[in-house]
Amino acid sequence: MKENCDFLIVGAGIIGLTVARELRKRHSKSKIIVIEKESEIGLHASGRNSGVLHSGIYYGGDTLKAKMCASGAKRMRDFANEYNIPCIKTGKVITANSEGDLPIINSLMQNSRDNNINAKLLNEDEIREIEPHATPYKLGIYSPDTAVIDSIVVIKRLYMLLLDQGVEFKFNSRVIKQDAGRKSVTTCASEFSYGFLYNCAGAYADQVAKLFGRGEDYTMIPFKGIYYKLRPERSNFINGSIYPVPDIKLPFLGVHITKVINGDVYVGPTAIPALGRENYGFFQGLKLKEGVGIGSELIKMYLNNNNNFRLLSHTEVAKYFKPWFLRSAQKLVSDLTYKDLIPSNKVGIRPQLVNIKTKSLEMDYILEREENSIHVLNSISPAFTSSLAFSEYIVDRSQ
Repeated sequence: MKENCDFLIVGAGIIGLTVARELRKRHSKSKIIVIEKESEIGLHASGRNSGVLHSGIYYGGDTLKAKMCASGAKRMRDFANEYNIPCIKTGKVITANSEGDLPIINSLMQNSRDNNINAKLLNEDEIREIEPHATPYKLGIYSPDTAVIDSIVVIKRLYMLLLDQGVEFKFNSRVIKQDAGRKSVTTCASEFSYGFLYNCAGAYADQVAKLFGRGEDYTMIPFKGIYYKLRPERSNFINGSIYPVPDIKLPFLGVHITKVINGDVYVGPTAIPALGRENYGFFQGLKLKEGVGIGSELIKMYLNNNNNFRLLSHTEVAKYFKPWFLRSAQKLVSDLTYKDLIPSNKVGIRPQLVNIKTKSLEMDYILEREENSIHVLNSISPAFTSSLAFSEYIVDRSQ
């Protein structure tokens, strides 16, 4: 069976949903179809999101992340207010841990000025007025606009709104081939003819792009994020979020502590190299062919050591073991003990784009456009926060 549409969106995660919303705003009569390989929305990154609406202070002013994050956060808060979705401005403190962190604090404050972000430079005592159990070294930053929201409630609301607006969803529809001349894609369930296609396939966006001859310089490497929770008796240790100063030797942020919308406190995530794009458990989500390909790329990255990959691997793999995980958490709150951390079933995958030629991690959003399609290749954090602004940017570049 073949179906025709004006706009075809691959992927029903937060980016695919917000792109559909943006298209519907601009094209009220057009036929829009969203195809999703799973049987429902929210089974992967968008439904496993931390729920933090970031301020954007970690990103340099010349990045797409910086341009999209603060605007996206405001739009998401407005969306939550319009549709009665719980959203709380809990604020976030970013704490230095050593003398070497102090220049980075100054760099983050420069980011806040460059990107017009509300942030305050505080001393130790001022930070403890906000987060009494935090253990900063000399200085820290307070971001009062950081908020928390339930990401699953957001994507379900978007889904229902889009259904009401006539957007069609086709589940169990993994893309397996495309015909550029006929402007059609074939899935395991059907064939779709389109006027324009948006590849918002998240962890599989690189594979979809390669069907179109795009994304040839990139591959996706998954990193597993595991979390612990604070035992309920310790949930009052945290008022909002406590984040570290980024380690300039490593590409990822590191363990942080967040009180989420229901009052639970999560500690994490890790960024452990994984062998599957959906490898949430030890063996869960492993596929032989995919695992061999990812393993080969990981070996190359380890040998080349770009982005200090060896140190990253050693540091993160150690966090599989609770004592090492605890040490990372204690850099933020030294009073935490082994028994304060209890197991959590919260696990996510960061689908990280890697440049095959340079063997380096791509740290910003990347889009590739062809005549009748656009491919969102690196929709990593803070993509959820940015989504309502980022989708506008995506559609602008396709019209």
